[in-house]
Amino acid sequence: MKVLKLSAQGLPQSWISLEQAVIHYAAQEVRWEIGHQVAVFHGGHNAVTGKQSIITVSSIIGTKGVPNINPFDIRPGLTNSKLFVRDRNICAYCGGLFDEHDLSREHVIPFAQNGVDNWMNVVTACRPCNHRKSHRTPEQANMPLLYAPYVPSLWEDFILRNRRILADQMEFLLAHVPKSSRLSA
Repeated sequence: MKVLKLSAQGLPQSWISLEQAVIHYAAQEVRWEIGHQVAVFHGGHNAVTGKQSIITVSSIIGTKGVPNINPFDIRPGLTNSKLFVRDRNICAYCGGLFDEHDLSREHVIPFAQNGVDNWMNVVTACRPCNHRKSHRTPEQANMPLLYAPYVPSLWEDFILRNRRILADQMEFLLAHVPKSSRLSA
């Protein structure tokens, strides 16, 4: 289980472990928290008061500090697993829904024609369609795209990074994705 760590302003920073979250709580770096309680940690007893320390961890925490990044300048890293989730495991050419192991990264403009490996030039394709299209463009292969590639937003990237998102974390992230996102459909 991961905790969604946000900046104090509410921008996603990282997925962190429960142990990392406890460190933020113990260091009094948590400015605010939302979501459900996901864990309770019991520490030692105070020598003077005899009171036991208890840290309750929420699924979403806002921490101190201001990130020195513009969230609109961030380009998420491209991986096959994130690509397939972005495209909902649907082949861009035949429209079929496939398991991840039956999919491949397909370059709309192939390397052989000076295509590049970035979000705007890749789509999900089943292996037969990828093989059929080969080193041609969709137009050359007479295989029109069923959907257009796009660069995921910072919020979408956090959804794409984690396969086990809690319902309250997903609700929070989806509230910030662009209305045109395939992830919100």
